[in-house]
Amino acid sequence: MKSCGSMLGLWRQRLPAAWVLPLLPFLPLLLLAAPAPHRASYKPVIVVHGLFDSSYSFRHLLEYINETHPGTVVTVLDLFDGRESLRPLWEQVQGFREAVVPIMAKAPQGVHLICYSQGGLVCRALLSVMDDHNVDSFISLSSPQMGQYGDTDYLKWLFPTSMRSNLYRICYSPWGQEFSICNYWHDPHHDDLYLNASSFLALINGERDHPNATVWRKNFLRVGHLVLIGGPDDGVITPWQSSFFGFYDANETVLEMEEQLVYLRDSFGLKTLLARGAIVRCPMAGISHTTWHSNRTLYETCIEPWLS
Repeated sequence: MKSCGSMLGLWRQRLPAAWVLPLLPFLPLLLLAAPAPHRASYKPVIVVHGLFDSSYSFRHLLEYINETHPGTVVTVLDLFDGRESLRPLWEQVQGFREAVVPIMAKAPQGVHLICYSQGGLVCRALLSVMDDHNVDSFISLSSPQMGQYGDTDYLKWLFPTSMRSNLYRICYSPWGQEFSICNYWHDPHHDDLYLNASSFLALINGERDHPNATVWRKNFLRVGHLVLIGGPDDGVITPWQSSFFGFYDANETVLEMEEQLVYLRDSFGLKTLLARGAIVRCPMAGISHTTWHSNRTLYETCIEPWLS
């Protein structure tokens, strides 16, 4: 839209000076009648599923986004579906990375990530290893960000004879680390074994030294907002506060994020993100693990406000 001054100057070039003065009172109306600038489109949304899921699980979420933010390009990545989601997480990270790179390249203004359950860990690793990611909001939807330590139907199906107190014997072995669940199994009673054996969670948490730690932290801090969603009635994530970077101590007392060593040491950037106001926590009661992505109230409260 041209400014008032530039339009007046144009008219002066085309009209005799005597004609300009009578038109001045009508100039504001003419400016209001000018066409409004085109509204910027919404940023693309990338959705990453969890354990044993597929893209079909997110049909309700897709409907909600289309209703509230029409025209948004939403990509529900259809990779490592079903039993393939048990593959080692670093293998999955590589596959998802190849899928998101072209989406990000077409969206110079940035993208949003919505990552559910195990997918939240895949996405956090993506933010760490991608030097040039342009993620505006990373929405972690009921994801065991500090690990899992609890019996679930999934675990009983995979390891029917192993209770949680003994599962470390499997998970902290080279064979066990070939299963995605074991990549974030976090036994608070065997911390030394966890730190030495974990080939995934201990690395992205910066709990174990590795050559890429500084670069990964720098990459992670490129994110605009980290939106953490979870709740006490989840029924799968154990402890449920893991969705907010809380976890058990050796006595199985839950320590909140600000009490965790990874936060106090700022090993991968949590403390820095919180200091700049980039971490949003959205706890919701009454939602079970398999219904987070289909609950309309949850979407409107915790997800939709961050899809700019």
